[in-house]
Amino acid sequence: MASTSATHSDLYEYETRWRDLHNFLEEKGYKLRNRYSPDWVPSWTNTNKAPIKCEDGVRSPHSRLLDARRIHDGARVSLKSIDVSRHPYEIEIGRYFCSSPLSDDLANHCVPIYDVLEVPNKDNIAILVMPLLRDATDPFFDTVGEVVDCVHQLFEGLRFMHRHHVAHRDCMQLNILMDGSMFIDAWHPSEQYMSEDLKRPARHRTRTQSPPRYYFIDFGISRKYDASNTNPLEIPIYGGDKEVPEFKEDYSKPWNPFPTDVWYLGHAIQETFLDRYTGVEFLSSLVSDMMHSDPTHRPNMDEVFSRFQVIRQGFSNWKLRSRVAHDEERSVFDFLAHWARRIQYIVRRIPPTHTSLS
Repeated sequence: MASTSATHSDLYEYETRWRDLHNFLEEKGYKLRNRYSPDWVPSWTNTNKAPIKCEDGVRSPHSRLLDARRIHDGARVSLKSIDVSRHPYEIEIGRYFCSSPLSDDLANHCVPIYDVLEVPNKDNIAILVMPLLRDATDPFFDTVGEVVDCVHQLFEGLRFMHRHHVAHRDCMQLNILMDGSMFIDAWHPSEQYMSEDLKRPARHRTRTQSPPRYYFIDFGISRKYDASNTNPLEIPIYGGDKEVPEFKEDYSKPWNPFPTDVWYLGHAIQETFLDRYTGVEFLSSLVSDMMHSDPTHRPNMDEVFSRFQVIRQGFSNWKLRSRVAHDEERSVFDFLAHWARRIQYIVRRIPPTHTSLS
């Protein structure tokens, strides 16, 4: 290993493409981590340190995504490389939701796009600059109120998209993220449970104390339709979730993508909550209807949102403060810790939920 610069073997091939964009991105106002600097010297060079224990030893897990810092204010951002020839509508739809007055609407849960960069000498490649978000399921949810806040925002966000005639077409679990409102420490973008310097677990508050905002990401296969087109039909494009029942029935048959979106989000809620938590049974009937095998029998997002509001209206504050327990948090210690937090919230008058009834 060279002592003055990083060798090719230190980086995965896709990482070298980001390294080659380092200076271009810096000129545009975005600073990459040291690992992606052209003159990077691995911090474990001539030491006994294991690379995996070093901040610059952890690679980005996604070839098309990388974190950076915006130079003028230090804000952490996410960079996404897209092939415009393969995803011709992603920039258009992203910018549409970032334009006024849509960008000012609190019901808009589409990830903001700060900037679009055209990569030099790469006609079809562009880089989207967005806020750095994180896994919406980690850390675990603690109370019914926290689940209500999350589900409310997701239903509200997809309803917003549909009301503006945009079908996401891939609103699966992995395309739902949240901001870092809960976190005291900046987290490492590749090891999100650790602090940015990898020296300790990233400290955080609960969702009740510091409620996050949830976002839909990835509009690569999304489509916007004319308002007059009340039944748009599209040949299926598989997103990340391969279980859509109508696609299995006849993959060559065109389908209306809006009921498919309803199924995707229902399945995401099924996987996130109903399959892994106790105390969330109030979601079962609605999610079951959202995942009906016949798309024509699924409620639309206006109906989904209205039904959820009725469910929410039936909850007392005591119910909203009650525990939801993840499969990995079923010990007596976890139970007692929940009650200690619950009493603290009541004493400090921290509300059990942060979304208003609509």
